[in-house]
Amino acid sequence: MPALKKRFGQHFLRDTFVLARIAQNCAQAPGEHTVEIGPGDGALTAYLLERLDSLHVVEIDRDLIAGLKRRFALDRVVVHEADALRLGFCDLVPGRLRVVGNLPYNISSPLIFHCLDQPCIASMVFLLQKEVVDRLAATPGGHDYGRLSVMVQARCEVTPLFTVAAEAFVPPPAVESRLVALEPRVSPIPATDTTLFAAIVACAFSQRRKMLRQSLRSYFQAEDWRALSIDPTRRAETLTVAEFAVLAAYARARP
Repeated sequence: MPALKKRFGQHFLRDTFVLARIAQNCAQAPGEHTVEIGPGDGALTAYLLERLDSLHVVEIDRDLIAGLKRRFALDRVVVHEADALRLGFCDLVPGRLRVVGNLPYNISSPLIFHCLDQPCIASMVFLLQKEVVDRLAATPGGHDYGRLSVMVQARCEVTPLFTVAAEAFVPPPAVESRLVALEPRVSPIPATDTTLFAAIVACAFSQRRKMLRQSLRSYFQAEDWRALSIDPTRRAETLTVAEFAVLAAYARARP
């Protein structure tokens, strides 16, 4: 096994049953290309290649890149030395992309948003910290429902797949992981003024225990709540994504 580098948050997946299950959930549609983020020493890469003719991989660790180039035929695996958080995925290969990967926990949320900003990405299948997937998929009213839930669900469909025990990794992380599928929406919610939408969501959840009339008092007054027909005594965690979009649209249209 290659030497671990803590700064990259590396945990190598070794359970062959789990690797095979992940690959089964990464079938690409006709005309798509698959990109694997953080292939490490190629454990998942090998299983993906059983189902794909070719594969692009993105790796930041130069030592691991050397091993990948030795292990795989370069006419089937195109290795990109890059930081996935700064990578323009649409520049890798023409066409629609399916992005997969066992993501380091410390970059999972910013990397998801970075991928959602890439118009060529048709779908994502990521192995993440179970707690993060629970938050991504949470519904209004639950403890896990928050800013991350709203901002991601506004832009894509979230489908949790299966849980992976810590023992499947070397070294084992302190938490369980979960595979999740993310499919960008054709029409995001809201379709316009996403900056205002994001600001209202952030403001509401920054004081999630307070009623909306308090947490959003810088945006809405008593007459606004009457016009909106949204009870101002509710709390942020009870609002649906669509209701947050209504708030943003009202704030945008108001003189």
